[in-house]
Amino acid sequence: MNDRIRTDIAHNARVWNYWLGGKDNYPVDRAVGDQVTAFYPSIGEVARADRAFLGRVVTHLAADAGVRQFLDIGTGLPTADNTHEVAQRVAADSRIVYVDNDPIVLTHARALLTSAPEGVTEYVDADARDPETILAAAGETLDLSRPVAVLMLGILNFVLDTGEARAIVKTLMDALPSGSYLVLTHPTLDPELGGEGNKAAMAFWNENATPPITARSRAEFTSFLDGLDLLEPGIVSCGRWRFEEAAVVAQFGAVGRKP
Repeated sequence: MNDRIRTDIAHNARVWNYWLGGKDNYPVDRAVGDQVTAFYPSIGEVARADRAFLGRVVTHLAADAGVRQFLDIGTGLPTADNTHEVAQRVAADSRIVYVDNDPIVLTHARALLTSAPEGVTEYVDADARDPETILAAAGETLDLSRPVAVLMLGILNFVLDTGEARAIVKTLMDALPSGSYLVLTHPTLDPELGGEGNKAAMAFWNENATPPITARSRAEFTSFLDGLDLLEPGIVSCGRWRFEEAAVVAQFGAVGRKP
């Protein structure tokens, strides 16, 4: 086993896996996951809505926008309908680079590296806080002179300083050409999305699990998309992005296109 993996403290990737019904987690992850759920009963819905958002967005970008390159930062543990599976279902020649710095995700990365023969998948062990390293590594698999969809689902909430989070996004998008996309989800305390319950849950998380997390307001979330053209329906609960019948969850979702 990777000696960076700790089983004595809950970790986000494994707890998220637990909420999604996966088996790649430990008793400490389940205990913390259950306690967070007690504080915030809809957290499992948030996890599922976030995953469904990923599927709808990647399908749209591959099928309707013609995107063939995806950079998925903060991948998490493999589960059903990973980015490459969704994209290559639409276009078998899609190329996907996954990025995560969690050792347990690295251990399971081989499950992400299956690919249609016409396409490519690759895994990069890097931190979201180091966008230059990510771009350099991704450039070995992706053609960064052609449009790339950057996916950062539930990852900027682990960058506690909003200015640093904005700088990460700007570095990534500045390096990519017109026609590239930024796909974001982020938890919020926004009462319009029922986010008040997040406050106690996040406080408990930050005392009992890793890495620490923060929520952001609509204005802060919007700032990550500065200079990009928002795809309809704009900034919404991620469950409702092009699926109006879905329940509202306290997780913003949006897709921006670089003009």
